[in-house]
Amino acid sequence: MKKYDCFVIGGGPAGMTAALYLLRSGVTVAMAEKLTPGGQVLQTEEVENYPGFPKGIKGYELADVFAEHLEGYELDRYTEPVTSLQHAQGANKLKVGEHEIIARSVIICTGARYKKLGLPNEEFLTGKGVSYCALCDGNFFRNQTVAVVGGGNSALEESLYLAKLVKKLYLIHRREGFRAAKYYQEKVKASPVIEVVKSTIVKELHGENGLTGVLIKNLKTEEEQVLPVDGLFVFVGYEPNKELLPDGLQTDETGFILTDVEMRTTLPGIFAAGDCRAKQCRQVTTAVGDGATAANSAFLYLEQLNA
Repeated sequence: MKKYDCFVIGGGPAGMTAALYLLRSGVTVAMAEKLTPGGQVLQTEEVENYPGFPKGIKGYELADVFAEHLEGYELDRYTEPVTSLQHAQGANKLKVGEHEIIARSVIICTGARYKKLGLPNEEFLTGKGVSYCALCDGNFFRNQTVAVVGGGNSALEESLYLAKLVKKLYLIHRREGFRAAKYYQEKVKASPVIEVVKSTIVKELHGENGLTGVLIKNLKTEEEQVLPVDGLFVFVGYEPNKELLPDGLQTDETGFILTDVEMRTTLPGIFAAGDCRAKQCRQVTTAVGDGATAANSAFLYLEQLNA
């Protein structure tokens, strides 16, 4: 049975930063990331607001830079999923694939995933016209007609990326005004490919073997119509990856982990960082800050155990 001072669950910006800070402190660290390190930043075409890159940087390039910073340190990496986490102060038990592990402290950096619309055949049509990642699937809809649902930064940013590929894009938003930054709103307004459809919701997804159209409803006039589209991209917010949270760990009503400003959860020795915790701003910059703070708190906790 392997034992570590700290086990970091998740290899996105928060997890990699936490691991880096702990390794530099001289403690033993392991990190689990079932996919390539980078988390959601790998699904981002261009990161334009990360300090130090005034001309922007590709998401995968930023992830590679983060990962490169960990090279040369004695970090044990696990690519199997963490299937269970049982809290015991100073001796948390984890199951990672077939491995049983004891960790004196744990930092949860499991991130968040895109919310779904909750429509009846949404699950069936996922991968058959319905998508939650423009960078992953946009190329399949080159020179076709698509719709995007959402009104935040992600929805508008992904719409601008898709507008380079498709011939027509409907941007559907349930409110009259966008929540997204004015920078994105101005670029959307200037795009000849994007048609904004405000105060409107998607009621139905049409298609038997693949998406053929969406039934939309105007919330002001209650008028309904079918938009013939080849693809639908959904960006209506996030929900936490919370499948392995230990008993007693408190979350908010939507499942995001509650922490204090030092990233301490309600269980001693368990910390949370990044998009999985309850907060307003979910950006690469805030994930990195969370990771550094969580690592510092975990180190201080380990020092107290050693006292």
